[in-house]
Amino acid sequence: MFDQKLSDFFKQDLVGTIVINTINAYSYVIAKKDKDFSRALRDSDVLLPDGFPITLASRLLCKKKIQKIAGEDIFFHLLRKMNHERGRVFFLGSSDDTLAKIEARINREFPNVSSGIFSPPYKERFSELDNQRMIDAVNNFKPTVLFVGMTAPKQEKWVYHNQNHINASIICSIGAVFDFYAGTVKRPSKFWINLRLEWFIRLLKEPKRLWKRYLFYSPKFLIDVFKAKLGI
Repeated sequence: MFDQKLSDFFKQDLVGTIVINTINAYSYVIAKKDKDFSRALRDSDVLLPDGFPITLASRLLCKKKIQKIAGEDIFFHLLRKMNHERGRVFFLGSSDDTLAKIEARINREFPNVSSGIFSPPYKERFSELDNQRMIDAVNNFKPTVLFVGMTAPKQEKWVYHNQNHINASIICSIGAVFDFYAGTVKRPSKFWINLRLEWFIRLLKEPKRLWKRYLFYSPKFLIDVFKAKLGI
């Protein structure tokens, strides 16, 4: 069902660059304080519900049952599409080692896809020269799909400010998927995902990095949902 809906979407006569982002409880709470990030999410052409809290909020507040769609889901959908169409895909973000592993796996699993990579400097803010080098690397390759993996909210804000200078049909910010696909970080199995406990397994594996995301931001999001439900 998910693949069919996306296939139907991309069959439309789409004009310009399509920006795809995901939203979860963490990004919602961050966006409340970060107006730049909020604009980046609101201006997305496609904003995917990446997490059970978002689907729960939709059911409680809008009476709409929606399906969770993770960054990894849209990632594989677009790779299959590009493999069928012999398309070009560019990966922007992460380390040279991770990007090399991604490219090697792409060559094995999606042989009809031409891939390009660029690892930007690891810093909180990019200089104008950094931005230009990143844009040039993408545009010189001329991808159909640009995947950006620099973690939220950095990746979404970078796309928001630079999308008009990027020559790609689709720009998709997918964060941790770079590490999942490269194998540097293992995503929990479908068993845990189907039980809606993926967050718990990831927390056990990376408690120092993820404790605040799952034990602080997720409850804050749910409090907002229930306040809205109660009309507070």
